[in-house]
Amino acid sequence: MAQVDTAETGQGSAGRRDTGSGTWRARIRGAIRIGARPGPWKRGPVLAALALLLGLFMLLHAKIPNRIGNLGSLVDTSLPWFGVFIPVLLAGALWRRSASAVVALLLPVMVWLNLFGGLLSDKSHPGSDLMVVSHNVGADNPDPAGTARDLAASGADVLALEELTPQARGTYEKELAKTYPHHTVQGTVGLWSKLPLSDTRPVDIKTDVGPLAATKPADVKLAYNRALRTTVATDQGPLAVYVAHLGSVRVNPRAGFWTDSRDRNAKALGEAIAAEPNERVVLLGDLNGTTEDRAFAGVTSQMRSAQDAAGDGFGFSWPATFPVTRIDQILVRGVEPNSSWVLPATGSDHRPVAAGISW
Repeated sequence: MAQVDTAETGQGSAGRRDTGSGTWRARIRGAIRIGARPGPWKRGPVLAALALLLGLFMLLHAKIPNRIGNLGSLVDTSLPWFGVFIPVLLAGALWRRSASAVVALLLPVMVWLNLFGGLLSDKSHPGSDLMVVSHNVGADNPDPAGTARDLAASGADVLALEELTPQARGTYEKELAKTYPHHTVQGTVGLWSKLPLSDTRPVDIKTDVGPLAATKPADVKLAYNRALRTTVATDQGPLAVYVAHLGSVRVNPRAGFWTDSRDRNAKALGEAIAAEPNERVVLLGDLNGTTEDRAFAGVTSQMRSAQDAAGDGFGFSWPATFPVTRIDQILVRGVEPNSSWVLPATGSDHRPVAAGISW
């Protein structure tokens, strides 16, 4: 019995030694696996790299050249929408539990807030002396009479209309006559005012039919006399008002972001405003571009956006059904913008924009 007990004890000891050896090896393998597993600072290197690239892209957007398809202007125009990628990358970083990606996202967040953070708050305040409205009424507007009535009901003291057609001009003149005793139409742009107008003239902004005339004959009829200048007599003195409808832009595979006509118009408009002797100037119109676009440097270096200075939000105005960009602008010089907003949609593919200004 003693021998049997000894044998059994020996087998038991051997079994325990084998089990201990297996556990020891398993622990080593587990430690190796844990050591090889990337920590939170090593996870998501691709996400971290994309976040840094996004931040640098927005930070250095002005360095992107226009030589190839006006890529720089296209980026300038769509720049606010690059912020959409930030929550997408954040979601990926949280899913991967990547601390490095989360930290890298601080760069695009800070750049975007520096560029557009000021538009997230309401900067308007009451107390304006004059309300101005600008609206591209649309050549294909099915209800010009209704559009005119909506604009008259807005309370605007000065109303600028762009893309007026010969067929619709009479309708606007008839519907707006009661509210606005003073008006002028120069080609496809016009100005209606409750206050007297003087020194009215067309402004040569170097328009032409452009290379797309063959495929867009409607553009040809709208190509000439697309800008005017007039003086509005106010209680505080004369106010120079410019109304402009700059050339259209196109995105196509061959030309990329085609802006030749618009850029030429913008340059000529900037030169006309620079030569304006009146210190108080308001520019109203469809500029077919955002104020961030480098093509408008000649204008924006002299004037400031009412929306940027006194608006609430981005003030997107086009397309009317679901606005994604602001190409309808109110810019001022020598007067103080108190408020800026977008009016409800009319029959046009643009929404009207409005601003209150004071001296």
